[in-house]
Parts: sequence; C-alpha cells; structure tokens
Amino acid sequence: MSSQKGNVARSRPQKHQNTFGFKNDRFDKSVLTKKINAKLHDGVCQHCKEVLEWRVKYSKYKPLSKPKKCVKCLQKTVKDSYHVICRPCACQLEVCAKCGKKEDIVIPFNKEPGKTENGENDQSSHRRCKRNEESDDDSDFAGDLGDLDAVD
Repeated sequence: MSSQKGNVARSRPQKHQNTFGFKNDRFDKSVLTKKINAKLHDGVCQHCKEVLEWRVKYSKYKPLSKPKKCVKCLQKTVKDSYHVICRPCACQLEVCAKCGKKEDIVIPFNKEPGKTENGENDQSSHRRCKRNEESDDDSDFAGDLGDLDAVD
C-alpha cells in the first residue's frame, strides 16, 4: 500500500501516460489567451519568471482587472499580475517586482513602452517613488520646461 510506513519503492510503472503535452491555446483561441501568451515578463528574478511562465503555460495566469497598490509607494500603480511593486519603484530600488528581493533581474524593465503609453502618468508615479531625491525632480521639471519652449 502507498500509505505503508517505509514503503517508498514502487513495484510497477505508471498506469496512465499522457500521449501529448498540454497546450493552453489548443481549444481556447480567445484574444485574452493570445495576449497572455505574448506577454513579456520583465523586471523579475529568474525564479519568479519561471513561476509566471508556468502559470501561463498551464492556463493558471489571471490578468489584473484593475491596478493594485504598490507596497513601496502605496499608490495604485501595479498593473502586472502577481507583482507587488510598481515598475518605477522596482527600477529605483533594483529589486524583483514580484517577490521584492534583491536578486539579479533577468530582463530589466523597458522604459520606452511606458513613456509612449502614459508619458505623464508614468513619470508622475516615478516622481512619487523618488521622494528623497527632490533635487533630481527639479532638474527633470526644468528639462520639461526647456522642451516646451523649444516646441513653441
């Protein structure tokens, strides 16, 4: 019996073998599934990246319906599922956005897509995370004004 104490050796092979591997888009051809499969998991450590890829592979990944609160800046800026730290805070502190540990980030955040989607919102949330470096904010603001003068 399998519950017998000390009986760890199996005497027979596995009864049922799968003939083909699981594919999460075999029967589900929805737009959401395609979007989830195409998602790039950036700003996380190797372990968290593997966890997220496993969730996607076996249809366990559930996207967020509304933003979550960041544990560092306490703003509702976390837009990625299973993450606890927003992108600007994770970039500034150089930590994994999912587990919050100072691990090696496999794929760093790409700053270009964030600025093309929400240029102002991304920058304002980044300023909220940089509370201690006020002099840096002033220089960014002056640079923004200089850009406006050049446009006019």
